[in-house]
Amino acid sequence: MEDSGLFLSPRHAEIIQMAKDNGRVLVDDLATYFSVTPQTIRKDLNDLCDQRLLTRIHGGALFPSGIENMEYEARRKIAADEKEAIGRAAAKLIPDNASLFINIGTTTEAVSKALLDHNGLMVITNNINVANRMRIYPSIEVVIAGGVVRGSDGGVVGEAAVDFIRQFKVDYAVIGASAIDHDGALLDFDFREVKVAQAIIANARHVILVSDRTKFERTAPVRIGHLSQVNTFITDRCDIPSVRRICEETEVRLIETALA
Repeated sequence: MEDSGLFLSPRHAEIIQMAKDNGRVLVDDLATYFSVTPQTIRKDLNDLCDQRLLTRIHGGALFPSGIENMEYEARRKIAADEKEAIGRAAAKLIPDNASLFINIGTTTEAVSKALLDHNGLMVITNNINVANRMRIYPSIEVVIAGGVVRGSDGGVVGEAAVDFIRQFKVDYAVIGASAIDHDGALLDFDFREVKVAQAIIANARHVILVSDRTKFERTAPVRIGHLSQVNTFITDRCDIPSVRRICEETEVRLIETALA
């Protein structure tokens, strides 16, 4: 595990998974499940809420949703195994000697990690973490957008980044979203990031959306676009009938890594 300043014990990780699956967890239920005292569970929940992995409520905690975006390191730990599988599936779609955009996001970063064995790639990114990971591989050319760097996650945003992206027309784009509405709307929190994402979508021949299923449970205030604008949607599992119907009706290829 990377040293990120956050450490998840096995019990903490299981509590987060339970909250993710059920939307919330209750102190008494967790105390019974783990055979520990309620005081121990309260401390666990307080620790997880301090790290913004959960949101505290009376008698328990909620899995984060609504318009509050989680801190970068916390987001990276949520559904980490699912993101790695999604990253591998996306990398399989991208051949050697391709040009591509990679946008901001922890799942798009998982794609960049899975692409490191490719040759002849030209990667244009507004994600400093992606650039830093891929720059040391001589078989990959990395081009990074200019603009305002967000301290929270190393994302490059703003009009300068949008203008930079518009100079290119690439084979593939790898994008994420903070939330996916059941009507197919792709949503995010920062309008500056959304403008960059929209430019990326407009200047790629094949758009790959990568997102784990927790994004169906969240919401965000700014619209990136619509699921029908992408060519391939890769997720661990999609249990939302309306989303599946949109993919079918608009010929978006849906890949579910949990079913592979």
